[in-house]
Amino acid sequence: MRLFLCLFLAVSSVSADTPVRFRTDADPAPKPGAKPGAKPGAKPGGKADPKDPDRPPEWFLLENGQFPPEGSAHAIPGELIYSDPLERRFQIRVDRNDSQDRGVWDLPLDGTMLPYGSIYYHGAPAALQDIPLGTHLHGQFYLKDPKEKTLVARVGYNNRRTPEFEFQRCFRLEDDFSANARQKQLWKIETVDLEKMKLTAVLEKEGKAVGSAKTFDLMGGTTVLRESGFADLNALAPGQNVQMNLTWVTLYGPGRVSTVWIDEPSRKLATERQRARHLDYIRQRGLPGWVSSVDDEPQHVTITFFGGMDPVLLDEIGAPTPTNAPPPAPVPAGSPPPPPVPRCALAVAKDSLNMYDPVNDRKSGDILEVLKVPVESGSAGVQIKLKMDMMLEGYRPKRVVRFYPATWKVIALPKEEQGF
Repeated sequence: MRLFLCLFLAVSSVSADTPVRFRTDADPAPKPGAKPGAKPGAKPGGKADPKDPDRPPEWFLLENGQFPPEGSAHAIPGELIYSDPLERRFQIRVDRNDSQDRGVWDLPLDGTMLPYGSIYYHGAPAALQDIPLGTHLHGQFYLKDPKEKTLVARVGYNNRRTPEFEFQRCFRLEDDFSANARQKQLWKIETVDLEKMKLTAVLEKEGKAVGSAKTFDLMGGTTVLRESGFADLNALAPGQNVQMNLTWVTLYGPGRVSTVWIDEPSRKLATERQRARHLDYIRQRGLPGWVSSVDDEPQHVTITFFGGMDPVLLDEIGAPTPTNAPPPAPVPAGSPPPPPVPRCALAVAKDSLNMYDPVNDRKSGDILEVLKVPVESGSAGVQIKLKMDMMLEGYRPKRVVRFYPATWKVIALPKEEQGF
């Protein structure tokens, strides 16, 4: 029996240490029309032989209540053409690329933000409602739930659909500004021709070109931002390092410039304004996360917070005494009482992060412990353990909740934001 147990633990250890093999964007792509997981070179609609040792790995399939491995998402860029901020659903018109036939150019992709999916705009965390229609976006997607039977919208496209149509669960969504800022990249203007309304620029990182120069269209409505105000197109000049947001990307070339920030002060101001908007939004609605574990008898609930939050918000949680700390010494007579345990409130939410009625439905509790945990893709790397005054059915593992520190005022949200 002891030998069997040792062998079992050894096998379990090996299995736990074995990295999950999944397909990435770096793997060779099958021909257009091949099913997900099809072997490169397979005929459209073909599927790899499962016994073939050289077959490519499948795309990673999400598991409920678990964060995905780093690098397992599929990158799909496109322009925002429809948005439902309340349910965190959207459509993008997928960019054209060399793997597509002409018949599937410019078709929409339906996307739904994962509960732990993050959105960025102007280099700061954002909500879907912050992003205007027509903004070119960079998305990281996972395959839809195999159990999901909802039909894909195909109105007006002769029942055609983009080859990416099965990637409907979005992990990250960001505008051009945010994507380039995250990678520490800037556009360097090479030429400006206001007669032809053309701007040629090359993307650079640390002064080195990333790819070749591209020529973009300028428009009469292109917004030019300099320092803390607006400028006109005459402010654009060769040699400037700029950030740009684009629209109509790949429709008629590299795209049209919708907004350009021509100096660091203007870029910093845009980021700080969006950051302030994000802080207000989360403080009014609570920090999102999911329940990692529950102990019913003492009414303990442990929550793991989602990523994509400004670190300032996590610092406002509170600083309770860790549960593994030694018990406090008795308080001598006449001494002031020890500081109270930090309080909080917890509301049940849907996968869309909408709550039901946080003013009346939330329950209060004590913060027992705040822990730093390994940062995973989609996780903030912070857990919190609470002792609730009352347990709700929604406080169950894998369920989404929103957390309010005692310093955040819980207000009644607009009616349309309350789940039903």
